[in-house]
Amino acid sequence: MSQQQISLPAKLINGGIAGIVGVTCVFPIDLAKTRLQNQRPGQQIYKNMMDCLIKTVRSEGYFGMYRGAAVNLTLVTPEKAIKLAANDFFRHHLAKHGKGLTVFKEMMAGCGAGMCQVIITTPMEMLKIQLQDAGRLAAQQRMPGILASNKLAPTNAVLSRSYNVVSSPSVQAVSATQIAKRLLRTEGIQGLYKGLGATLMRDVPFSIVYFPLFANLNRLGKCAEDEVAPFYWSFISGCVAGSTAAVAVNPCDVVKTRLQSLSKGANEETYRGVLDCVSKIMKKEGPSAFLKGAGCRALVIAPLFGIAQVMYFVGVGEFILGQSPFNLLSP
Repeated sequence: MSQQQISLPAKLINGGIAGIVGVTCVFPIDLAKTRLQNQRPGQQIYKNMMDCLIKTVRSEGYFGMYRGAAVNLTLVTPEKAIKLAANDFFRHHLAKHGKGLTVFKEMMAGCGAGMCQVIITTPMEMLKIQLQDAGRLAAQQRMPGILASNKLAPTNAVLSRSYNVVSSPSVQAVSATQIAKRLLRTEGIQGLYKGLGATLMRDVPFSIVYFPLFANLNRLGKCAEDEVAPFYWSFISGCVAGSTAAVAVNPCDVVKTRLQSLSKGANEETYRGVLDCVSKIMKKEGPSAFLKGAGCRALVIAPLFGIAQVMYFVGVGEFILGQSPFNLLSP
């Protein structure tokens, strides 16, 4: 891999195809993950992932499971391209004279890739979470004994009105573009990058775990050192490495989700930062709260990165651009 020339257009194509296919397949599970992570003790609306999806379909319709998917589908192409191409770039420059990388250098390359991707990931997650969590807030307002919360920050008052469904049984539509414009108008560009620190805490360790683990698992499927692993082996390696890394950093994902949720339900506290969020979750919900949505996240990340690595190692982008033959049936 270190000897191959890095083609950004090819990586954009690979990342785009993988992201669109992957997000379309697993987005409902990602929505369930966000809603489960934002639940507080005593206010559980959903028992588990399946219960969340069933209730979502009943109250919001089938397409309610894809609330916020447009943001992901739009930004997942550059995100995946930056992540994969940056890892290649750092691996290329850390390798000496074409020799293999040590595990430490593989981890350093993954760290660099994780730091690069947050440029796209943070605003993408920020907008997506608002749309995904709107249905949970609406369902909570309909629950007997739970009153609508008025504890929203003043800067988010317009956003809270977008999610006000007390007078209507369905969730009022609000687009990612509307949310982005309101954030830019009230808080500036930093409004879209709220939770940047937590996103770095999640994505950098994820990449440090994922890329070296994937590289070593994928290497086991090669018949010879200079050959490419079969596509199915790349898929399996991507799934195993992705799910392992996802569960490992799930506590950081819980913190990031809580920090980036602008609208709060009844009796849901606000957080001043990462340390304040960790402290309040530990005090009020216990250590197990940091594992909320871990199963959902593993189910989301596994196929998403499995598909991404198949596109990447098969070389779909390179084939489309005429840079290399199609490697689907490579031994």
